[in-house]
Amino acid sequence: MTLYARASSAVTTAVVLLVAGAVPASAASVLRVGKANQVSEAIIPVNVGDQLGIFKKHGLDLEITDYGGGGKMAQAMAAGAMDIGDGAGSEMAFVAKGAPMITICESTSTAPFLGVGVPWDSPAKTLADLKGKIVGVSSPGSFSDWVGHELARKEGWGENGVQTVGIGGGPAPALAALRTHQVEAAIGNTSQFIAFAETKDARLIAPVSSFLGKVASGALFASNQLAASNPDAIRTFLIAWMETVDYMLTHKAETIKLESAITHFNENVTSQEYDLVKGMYTKDCRFDAESLANLKRSFTDMKLLDSEPDMSKLYTEAYLPK
Repeated sequence: MTLYARASSAVTTAVVLLVAGAVPASAASVLRVGKANQVSEAIIPVNVGDQLGIFKKHGLDLEITDYGGGGKMAQAMAAGAMDIGDGAGSEMAFVAKGAPMITICESTSTAPFLGVGVPWDSPAKTLADLKGKIVGVSSPGSFSDWVGHELARKEGWGENGVQTVGIGGGPAPALAALRTHQVEAAIGNTSQFIAFAETKDARLIAPVSSFLGKVASGALFASNQLAASNPDAIRTFLIAWMETVDYMLTHKAETIKLESAITHFNENVTSQEYDLVKGMYTKDCRFDAESLANLKRSFTDMKLLDSEPDMSKLYTEAYLPK
């Protein structure tokens, strides 16, 4: 008996109706799922649902690969090595560039799983204290880079209100840069700053959702090949994804234990992040107008595209349950 079968109570009526109305995928469909980030809260439901047996219950066997970046995930999709992409709305820019995939779900809207942190001994207490500071981001032109400049724009500091520098992605580069004061602040996973505070290396100033609106911070993609060959598998994947999110939102203790085992952050850190991020999940996968508008602007701000795309051509809601 799976952990899900032991621990889960009945899902909400809405999800039950969705499942009842779905067209099941063929028995034992194997889907290759590529993740753009190993520990992001927007992306991790696929691991949670897989471990709980939710996808398997719906006739899906998942082969999950962590690609360590949206660009690498898109490359894997282009190479035919992936069926489903689990990333962020910012990767819709690759669809505009011709990647053989289509966006099928806005899985999270805001981005509280990203935060702004400072060294433990920094005098900065609020976001307002970061004007003119050097802020570490994963790389130039990345989503975290754009977030840094959005902070400056929202605070009225002007385009150069902060200086962003690439320090690499993940906890280790951020910790090294903050410990050595190579940067005066950094933008990264909220969980890492909560963990750094336990060792008094760094601390969280605020999640980026405190100044950044809806941006489709999480998004799911399907390969064009899968859409042509097995559209029912896409529908079933989305049903299982939404059921997983429902479980996560109604089973805090069980979810924290599962996520801690996946991310290797302790349960105290995971619990604090859970409380910050739980409101970001969409329950129906539908695309939000504010998210699409902000993404459109970000694509040119980050110089991912030369001009703003027609967003309606980059996503579809055709695979969502009726």
